[in-house]
Amino acid sequence: MRDESKIPLVIVACGSFSPPTYLHLRIFEMAKDQVIESGKYELLAGYYSPVSDHYRKAGLAQAKHRVRMCELAVEKTSTWLMVDAWESLQDEYQRTAVVLDHFEHEINGPLAPSAGSASANGSRRGVLMSDGRRRRVKIMLLAGGDLIQSMGEPGVWADADLHHILGRYGCMIVERTGADVWSFLLSHDLLWRYRRNLRVVKQTIYNDISSSKVRLFVRRGQSIKYLLPNSVIKYIETHELYRLDVKAQQLQLYREEDGEPYLAPEDEQW
Repeated sequence: MRDESKIPLVIVACGSFSPPTYLHLRIFEMAKDQVIESGKYELLAGYYSPVSDHYRKAGLAQAKHRVRMCELAVEKTSTWLMVDAWESLQDEYQRTAVVLDHFEHEINGPLAPSAGSASANGSRRGVLMSDGRRRRVKIMLLAGGDLIQSMGEPGVWADADLHHILGRYGCMIVERTGADVWSFLLSHDLLWRYRRNLRVVKQTIYNDISSSKVRLFVRRGQSIKYLLPNSVIKYIETHELYRLDVKAQQLQLYREEDGEPYLAPEDEQW
């Protein structure tokens, strides 16, 4: 740590990241500005945690592709952002509360002794201080305003998970266009109860790039340049992600007429 009087902090973003866009990179930078402005924490690292294939959401590329795209997005653009593949490798969908517990254990939990390990002495993790002590790192969830809104919808989140996430870890909420986060918090008892553990990150330059729109652009053969890093675009092209399959394309171009394929006439305006 540069300033040991501050609280060490790691922020974690859970999501599909199919694909990761410049907005997914920007939310971390906006959060970083907020942390610096507060003067209370020292930000050590940020992590992307892509969901597994068991999330069953339409339009998702395979987890192995999403993890690699996140790695490509940060490896040449950031010195403090990383990707953790643990969630993506699980045999079933992992709730956000469980994912945060995973980070808590890996960063602050006891080291597992291993043969020949110099640190197999039962010492705890955390950040090493100048006097040799280890200090617990605070873990916080980084989320968009839409995720917080879903926390207020009946039946979407278990109350026990919300108490665990907001009470134990806390959350940094990035504003979305047209959303009044504080008004939303005010209207929900559970979220309001934990308001002191929530930090609203204001967008001064609004960015509404969404992964779903990027997937649609690829599907329609439109350009996605300047919406996400070139390394990610190249990966999508190389692995032919998000495209219509051949049969689907044929269904778009042809219709059956008397048992024969019929090519739809072009628009006369073109």
